[in-house]
Amino acid sequence: MFQPLVGMDLTDLAAALSPSQPGYRARQIYQALYQGQAGDLVAISTLPLGLRQELAERHALGLPTVDRVFESTDGTRRYLLRLADGRTVEAVLMPEEHRDTICISSQVGCPVDCKFCMTALMGLERSLTAGEIVGQVLLVARQNQLRQEGGRLNIVIMGQGEPLLNLPNVVKATRILLDPAGFALSPRRITVSTAGIIPQIAELGREPVRPRLAISLNASTEEQRQELMPITRKYHMKDLLAACKAYPLRPWEKLTFEYVLLNGVNDSDADARRVLKLLAHLNAKVNLIALNPGPGIPYATPLPERVASFQAIVRRGLPCFVRKPRGLDIYAACGQLKSHSQSATGPASPPSPEHS
Repeated sequence: MFQPLVGMDLTDLAAALSPSQPGYRARQIYQALYQGQAGDLVAISTLPLGLRQELAERHALGLPTVDRVFESTDGTRRYLLRLADGRTVEAVLMPEEHRDTICISSQVGCPVDCKFCMTALMGLERSLTAGEIVGQVLLVARQNQLRQEGGRLNIVIMGQGEPLLNLPNVVKATRILLDPAGFALSPRRITVSTAGIIPQIAELGREPVRPRLAISLNASTEEQRQELMPITRKYHMKDLLAACKAYPLRPWEKLTFEYVLLNGVNDSDADARRVLKLLAHLNAKVNLIALNPGPGIPYATPLPERVASFQAIVRRGLPCFVRKPRGLDIYAACGQLKSHSQSATGPASPPSPEHS
């Protein structure tokens, strides 16, 4: 199998080139891959034809291939992407008037058995490489003519998988995406979400280049969280909150806590008051997500008035927002990614030529 170039940093690329190549060639390739969003090695016009041919003979570009694209009535696109080993993973594009967000995966499946998440039903197949993480961004951005400049593009590592259980590859991918000479995203524009892997939260905080951090809380008591998120049996809520308190936020940064509301389970006013008390000492905001339902999930979505009541209580002490679901009709919403080959309403039509 040819060694893929996407996922290589400058040091990797310099090592991959023959010693006869001048040092600046690695930077040219780096910029072509990440700034130029190259789709074909032979088409990188900044390189001599001989070097392009040599690269194509010895290396794969390393982008995933599009297996299916599902389009929602709200404009969301769910990409079922095939990796080099035949496994599939999902990425989601959520276009809005003033910004575009790409939600990407860090693993094939997920080892964290959250009881309200369809991805958990897959189990874990394997972790993604740094190139497979970056490749999702490059492919979706290239197919939709999305550019890094101007602050429109956001990346959230909130798809399949627990990113902090694949931290070395997530960090390497993040460095490439944030490098001004690479994909050139602002650190404010990339967020990683974790179920609360405490040792890796501290490790991430020591990284000089890192994304913003979001924590999936989803419960107001230890017992409730253990029932919904069994990982709490290993990483207890009080220790998680202590790790969040110790996390080194940058001057412009807040921690984000995500809270999936389950009808009659964790959505009472008493739950909201407990959440406010738990997070009161943190520089944080809260995103509420009314459950996005799916087959195999034994919970129901709360009514809008219940969500509004919960939000009003949390807002007494913290910024609190309700995340609008996107792509519900194509299983593209938060917690619904399960490598579906069909949409929620039946088989999707083949992708149009510009998205294939």
